[in-house]
Amino acid sequence: MTKWNIDLGHSAINFQVKHMMVSKVKGVFDTYSADIEAADLTDLTTANINFTIDAASINTRSEDRDNHLKAADFFDSEKYPTITFKSTNITKKSDDEYAITGDLTIKDVTKSVTFDTEFNGKGTNPWGQEVYGFESVTTINREEFGLTWNAALETGGVLVGKDIKITVELEVNPA
Repeated sequence: MTKWNIDLGHSAINFQVKHMMVSKVKGVFDTYSADIEAADLTDLTTANINFTIDAASINTRSEDRDNHLKAADFFDSEKYPTITFKSTNITKKSDDEYAITGDLTIKDVTKSVTFDTEFNGKGTNPWGQEVYGFESVTTINREEFGLTWNAALETGGVLVGKDIKITVELEVNPA
């Protein structure tokens, strides 16, 4: 098994959620790490993938909103500083598509989630190092992870949607 490093300059963990039932709030987690081991990244079925995200690194380009998301109403990042994902099963769906299932832990709740993952290809960077690209997407119900705060709108509906779309874009290279 080979260990793989994330190229943080060419990778991102993004999310989006409906706001006021009419638009979307998008954000990123600025600080994260991964432990990725695989014999061959062109066949992820042998890989072990573990992510750790710094919950306090949430960034939606609004300091007030970010502070609210870090507080007890949402992530309670002082009490629960990390969000983790540990792969448990990886199946190949086609030549370059996978289903990566694993345990996602937010706060003190762990649930099995599946990321639909696409292998975007491999290449050699200007320094002669082999690089591989992937994009993974899943949608979770935030309330199932204890992120239940919301506010009713006078016009009907709620301020924050339940479904969170998570997109992980990775460029990795051998350690």
